Parts: sequence; C-alpha cells; structure tokens
Amino acid sequence: MRGWFFHFSLSLLMTVVSGCKQQQWPNALVIGTDATYPPFEYTDDRGELAGVDVDLGKALAADLGVPVVFKNIQFDGLIPALQSGSVDIIISSMTDTPERRKSLDFSDPYVTTAICLLVPKASPTKSAEDLKTGKRRVVTKIATTGELWSRANLPNAEVVAFDTDSACVMEVAKGSADAWVYDQISVMNYAMHHPDTTRAILAPIRAEHWAVALPHGQDDLKQKINAFIKKHREAGKFDELAGKYLAKERDFMKAQGIPFLFEVTVR
Repeated sequence: MRGWFFHFSLSLLMTVVSGCKQQQWPNALVIGTDATYPPFEYTDDRGELAGVDVDLGKALAADLGVPVVFKNIQFDGLIPALQSGSVDIIISSMTDTPERRKSLDFSDPYVTTAICLLVPKASPTKSAEDLKTGKRRVVTKIATTGELWSRANLPNAEVVAFDTDSACVMEVAKGSADAWVYDQISVMNYAMHHPDTTRAILAPIRAEHWAVALPHGQDDLKQKINAFIKKHREAGKFDELAGKYLAKERDFMKAQGIPFLFEVTVR
C-alpha cells in the first residue's frame, strides 16, 4: 500500500482505463520522478512536488481517468524502479536513447533539447572539441546522457559523476573541473546564478528528446500516452507550461536563435 492507494499491476490499470472515464477507480497511476531538477521536477516551499513534468503527469492521469501518485526517486534508481514494478511510468526529463530502449520503452517525445557545457568563467574552452585534447577533468550528473556522452567521447579526460547538480556546478565554479556536460536549460540557469565564476556554452553537442518511459510490452498504454501528448500540444498546453515555468528561458533561447524545448522536431 502506497499512501491511500493500492498499487495495482499495469495490466489491471489498462483494463480499468478502457472503461468509462467518469467512474472513480480505486487504483492509481504511479509516476517515478527525481525531484531535484527545477523547473521540471522539484519540491516547492510547501514540500510538495511541482514543475513541468509534475503538471504533465497530473494531466496525463486526468486524461486516463485515474488518480496519480508520484514517487520521488534518485535518478539512477528510476529505471530499476520501473523494471521492478515499483512505478508504472517515469516522467523525469529522461532522454530517449538506444541504450535505455534495451530495458524500457518510450512514448513520443515532448521535449527537444541538447547537452552543452558549463565552464569556468576564465576558461579558454570554446567548444566540446577543446575537451578532447590535453589533460581534462569533466564532471557530470550520475546516470545522465551527459555522463554517457562524456565517457564515450572524452577517452583522455577524467570523468567524475556526482549525485547532484549543485555538486557539479561547484566543481566548475571553483575551477576544479574544466566543464560540466548537461542540458541547455540547466546550464543557462546555473550560469545566470553564478555569473562571476561560470560561463555557458549553449552550442548543442548532441540533440536529445525527452519522453515518458514505460515498460516494454505496454503498447496500449503507450498509445494512450502518445494520444495525450498530441492533444496536449494541439490544445496549447505546452505553451501554458512554458509561460508558467520557463518564460525567461524561452525568451532567451528565442533571442539566441535556439529552438525552444517544446518545439519538438521529428526523431
């Protein structure tokens, strides 16, 4: 039992969802997220989960006609939680990658972004190519695509993975790391919060797509999630989320000629 809800299997969930959406179902859609990544998923001043992905998860559950329960799990524990059945889906700014598709499935994307660099303010680094020469120390957040890319493409660098964004930022701010490889929104925000010690290099290293993760074989649920994402976009709901959580970032990216996150391109 999790809170006031029993966690039924996904097969039961999908059987229930296929019925009348007006009926009150006793089960819940259990969503895994790592609430350490504002403005997409974080804990607000009241101690409640908030953010783009939290609002998205609530809207998805409402569309399916079921209650929702969020489980706050460290990012590297999200996939094991999905595989064990502890959560039904993951909505946590998770990138759809070939490596991850070996152990889980993904919906259609709802965000297009890219990984880029946060570097020390006085660093001569101009691009990711500069990290491929000389003795470099690169920091990443554990289990992210920034870590995967760094280990695969920077064989001569020391790649150090941390549990939190703040630990990565501090390594760069104090000059102990040559770069942090992470997504554009986070890098831009942290650079604005640490303008005296850090600098953002937003040029995309690699484009990425964020999507809802779910177990293999849940084709009916996947179709329902994809239909929801399409309806949500057509109804202008992603624009509303941008205005609520990402207005400053949206305007900055558009001014720089960088496509905004919800302007999803075809994979």
